[in-house]
Amino acid sequence: MEACHPPEQSNVTSYAATAVVIVTLEALAGMWINAFIVSVICMAWIKRKTLNSNEKILLFLGSSQFWFLCIAWLYSFLSLIYPNYLYVHPIFQLLAGARSFFNCSNLWFSASLFVFYCIKIANFRNSFFIYLKVKIDRIVPCLLLGSVLFCLVMGITVYNIMDKALSNTLNFTCQGRIWKSSIRIDQHFFPYYFIIGFGHATSFTVVILSALLLLFSLWRHKRNMQTNSMKDLSMDAHIKAMKSILSFFIMYSINFICLILTLIYAMKNENDVIFLIFLIQYTFPGLHSLVLIFSNSNLEKRLLGILPCGKCKVFLKREL
Repeated sequence: MEACHPPEQSNVTSYAATAVVIVTLEALAGMWINAFIVSVICMAWIKRKTLNSNEKILLFLGSSQFWFLCIAWLYSFLSLIYPNYLYVHPIFQLLAGARSFFNCSNLWFSASLFVFYCIKIANFRNSFFIYLKVKIDRIVPCLLLGSVLFCLVMGITVYNIMDKALSNTLNFTCQGRIWKSSIRIDQHFFPYYFIIGFGHATSFTVVILSALLLLFSLWRHKRNMQTNSMKDLSMDAHIKAMKSILSFFIMYSINFICLILTLIYAMKNENDVIFLIFLIQYTFPGLHSLVLIFSNSNLEKRLLGILPCGKCKVFLKREL
């Protein structure tokens, strides 16, 4: 019987130290941006005692992206600096499940936001669409609750998959610590990537449908207003919503490509490339939140108000 030895101390390389610094900077920047969104909305909630539907979705989305970055940073830190402590039952499973839950929440809260934009702004004479437009403020809480429940199921499923994969491929354990594992990604982790891909694909489909409906509504509205030279507020709302959806569509596409690349390189056991892909993915919560801030006049005004540099304010106003 083999004796149990204490866990190895961390052997930090220059690559690991550099990666930790980059991940930390990305996480702190994204966490600050999302904390700003949450704090502004919470202050408005305390002041007015109520929130509109748009603010409810932004509150859920900002909170989800904040905690996703926290979990992602912790996972990256342990995997790079203290890998032996990452594979302590059930730390790895909990982190994988929590990261999947918050990642899925980010996607579905974003999709919910664009469904809200579509229903609120698009103009269709269909009776069902008119019913949705009238009842949208009652639909949003149900939409958010359904997204949370769906993502919770995804997170629990990922936890069970990881737990089963590790228990099936464990060569040797000591006091609950996983010392050596020969996990075949194609055998045990394929269900994990399938579930994550399913979550991406379904929410991506919702965003695409919302974008197409808004685009069709904009085209029809523009055709009807060709003879009107006056400034049209409805068209401005269409264009502003389309800019937000287009920016999210681009980031979403890159994120989905990163998921496919992660699956490909995971099968080849090229961990360095996988981590570089993760570094790219960790920038999305912060960038997406910046787009949301610049798409919301109240958030934009608050952000410009706290910038210490006057030139920065002028530059941002020109860009926007």
